Amino acid sequence: MEAEVDKLELMFQKADSDLDYIQYRLEYEIKTNHPDSAREKNAVAILKELSAIKSRYQALCARFKPLSVEQTESKSRICATLSKTMTMIQELQKHTDLELTPLTEEEKAVTEQLKSHMPDL
Repeated sequence: MEAEVDKLELMFQKADSDLDYIQYRLEYEIKTNHPDSAREKNAVAILKELSAIKSRYQALCARFKPLSVEQTESKSRICATLSKTMTMIQELQKHTDLELTPLTEEEKAVTEQLKSHMPDL
């Protein structure tokens, strides 16, 4: 899950960089190729729209950051709780001399899946 968040963040950073480059190229093209043409008005409008898009993107990034932090904290809390629960179960088994039956294939698969998503376990 965290890898997906990192991947999205990298995609947002690349998009931001791409928008900066597009804006730079458009400004350059307007200045060098069409300094007095009627197209300049349309290009200026496009540049204004590009700035608005970039502002919306930055607002999304600002909203996204706290979500990423909260997700990481939640994952840590879940891992800690699950780890404590597993330890308690093992201790109960020792104190009561109970032995559980071996895990089924499905339970083993779920356990491995959990461990792959939560290496802290």
